[in-house]
Amino acid sequence: MNTVNQVLNNPINLQVSDRLSKNFTRHFKERVIEFVLMLAALSAVFTTLAIVGILLYESYGFFENVALKDFLTDTVWTPLFENPRYGILPLVSGTLTITGVALLIAIPIGTISAIYLSEFASHKVRETVKPILELLEGVPTIVFGFFALLLVTPLLQKIFPGLPTFNMLSPGIVVGIMIIPYIASVSEDAMRAVPMSMREGSYAMGATRFQTAVRVVTPAATSGIVAAYILGISRAIGETMVVAIAAGQQPNLTFNPMESAATITAYIVQVAMGDLPHGSIGYQSIFAAGLVLMLMTLTLNLIGHMTRKKFSERY
Repeated sequence: MNTVNQVLNNPINLQVSDRLSKNFTRHFKERVIEFVLMLAALSAVFTTLAIVGILLYESYGFFENVALKDFLTDTVWTPLFENPRYGILPLVSGTLTITGVALLIAIPIGTISAIYLSEFASHKVRETVKPILELLEGVPTIVFGFFALLLVTPLLQKIFPGLPTFNMLSPGIVVGIMIIPYIASVSEDAMRAVPMSMREGSYAMGATRFQTAVRVVTPAATSGIVAAYILGISRAIGETMVVAIAAGQQPNLTFNPMESAATITAYIVQVAMGDLPHGSIGYQSIFAAGLVLMLMTLTLNLIGHMTRKKFSERY
């Protein structure tokens, strides 16, 4: 106790090092850096709020002329006709059908790829295959669109002779190929994050590598895998050029992938190219359609967040 008092009462020991003492210039630089980082973090929030604000503002003008009930329940979407009708259901059905076909392709292949890369592939194979797989993310979507129209569709027509040139099956398959890297990469990262001790415990109980991968690692990484699925679904719903090129632009209320249809994004592209004058009801309809698309994506993200929170594992 006396030693402590002596140290505290000794002014020499209370001197602060020059490197630790408060420096106005350094303090100012740190505050500037913090402010810049804060602006960078808030820029995404402001951008999202601006997008939502624009959609709501323009959609308000549209719904002043079109009843919300008709918009949500009418089965005909003909904004370019002399007697326009604005039923969003044909666009929603086309969007959901192509997304469903894409998920039937992407989820099994992406999940299996993630399991292989995480649990079975050697380090050299993983470091070679994963970057190549992720290269698909960098291919322009318009290239995928012509790939669907000029290659996939003719191949499908040999299997299904009655398949029209513009259909939902071909772009759905190609969109599924597009989102495989998203699902595989995120799912593989989630599986790699599972502690090795869980694998070792499974091996100690006599389980094989396959049993460990399927019954231990995959359930433990459920939250991350669900996040990968939600990311893939959101990417498929928001795809534009592939569906605009290969699916056609004729709104059709059907869930048959063998038929042509239009999606929400394809209609937005069609009108944004100048088919309708700025400020008209038809032009404002793209913002109402965009608002529906945003609500669909938001709903998926909320479902994914709740699912991840429910199945989240902490190690």
